[in-house]
Amino acid sequence: MTVAGAEPTLRVDGVHFRWPERQVLNGVDMDLAAGELYALLGPNGAGKTTLIKAICGRISPQSGQIRLDGVPMSAGAAGHSIGLVPQALAIYGHLTPRENLEVFARLAGVPRREIKPAVAQVLESTMLSPRADDLVRTLSGGYQRRVNIAAAIVHKPRLLILDEPTAGVDVDARGSIHQVLRGLRAAGMAVLLTTHDLEQAEVLCDRVGFLLHGRLAEQGSPDALLRQHFGDAREIVVVLKQSPDSGKAAWLRQQGLSPTRTSSTWAGLQSANNDSAERLSERLLGEGMEIRELRLRMPDLSSLFLKLTGQEAAA
Repeated sequence: MTVAGAEPTLRVDGVHFRWPERQVLNGVDMDLAAGELYALLGPNGAGKTTLIKAICGRISPQSGQIRLDGVPMSAGAAGHSIGLVPQALAIYGHLTPRENLEVFARLAGVPRREIKPAVAQVLESTMLSPRADDLVRTLSGGYQRRVNIAAAIVHKPRLLILDEPTAGVDVDARGSIHQVLRGLRAAGMAVLLTTHDLEQAEVLCDRVGFLLHGRLAEQGSPDALLRQHFGDAREIVVVLKQSPDSGKAAWLRQQGLSPTRTSSTWAGLQSANNDSAERLSERLLGEGMEIRELRLRMPDLSSLFLKLTGQEAAA
């Protein structure tokens, strides 16, 4: 987290940007400290990609300012301060991880005498050393993602940006990527990621920010945001055996429930009383609705996403 009085690695002040067809960023303010993991969240079309392009210097805001380590950015001026990991793999499948990193180190301007030790260090920090000399195309998706991360940090940037870093990888691979990102944070790197995986954001990140209508509507630690919006309330989830007709659906809405992924699954906030689920169960049966499942759970970032946007997070 930011030390009092210290300049953050990244500072975004009042950034506006408009594409010809619409305003995308409308006064975005955020900062990111050295040694901090921050997740940028929001529905498709919210402006996350545009903000990342502005931070990387690929576009210039119409107003506002972006600074890296206190230095104002301009289009094309990101230099060596940023490492970017796109969602689509951007590595060479016919090369080994070691060869990939040597290529990317040269492209990033790492001095020739420093390339080998830099590559060895990043292979170790991304847990790639055992597979360093296997062809990338023979590696699993999780290993390939780690090669892509390694390629983005071989020049030791101050800020690492990742777009959906665990998309398409299995649970074990996701855990390994999380371990790598935590290690980078511990080493003092600022890490910014975009993700639709809200569970990932909640367990991994120090802070999250919800980008809505061109502004960061909410930002803070996951725990603080959930306490702020839900207090001690619990989320109740009802799965019915059959989808309700219009009359029963209206009754469910009167109870504070809303349909979620399917017309037979409804959810809403209830008080933390231990008997709230039991009382709702009795009322549902009294209204002629058969229950397949009914459970109480703590609200999570998916609950907050739904509250803020009126829609569920993309899977």
